[in-house]
Amino acid sequence: MLAQATPVPYLQEQGLGDLMARYQRAEEAAAVELIRRVSPMLYRFMARPEYTQGYVEDLLQECWLRIHKARHTYRPGEPALPWILAIARNTRVDSYRQLRRIHSHEKVLEDFHELVGPAGPAEISHLDLYRQIDALPESQREVLFMLKVSGMSLQEVARATSSTVGAVKQRAHRAYGKLRGWLSASQRDLAT
Repeated sequence: MLAQATPVPYLQEQGLGDLMARYQRAEEAAAVELIRRVSPMLYRFMARPEYTQGYVEDLLQECWLRIHKARHTYRPGEPALPWILAIARNTRVDSYRQLRRIHSHEKVLEDFHELVGPAGPAEISHLDLYRQIDALPESQREVLFMLKVSGMSLQEVARATSSTVGAVKQRAHRAYGKLRGWLSASQRDLAT
């Protein structure tokens, strides 16, 4: 008989409202328990394939600062999870807007590098590498970012993409193969 897979534990609303009410009354133990229970879910909520682990941790910290500042607006007796997720969503949206403004200014520098060209004759530019990564199929690019940028395990990536570990390995292998092929061709072109 096949072994049953254990279900992934999901955050339960049960008890969060009580923890929030106690947190409003400045009970340190309630704050610690609330952070312990909710942070893993908030981390997954904030994470995106293109974000580094450090950036997601910064977003999580910003979210908790906002929760702390707005804790007086929570109404005891109401579900706490929707209230917390609304703050998390606003934190994520504000971050996206900020990154979009930053990237709009960086585009000008990318255009400059295209006009000037790479720094040396035998050098492959980072911009070229990013273009090659962007040219990968979405499923391969997503797996590559989750594994290498976010530092997720194969099992976590499989869970996040609703696929199997084998499928994740296959997508990663294909992405690595395409990038290796491009890198080899680029080095041959630079050598000639």
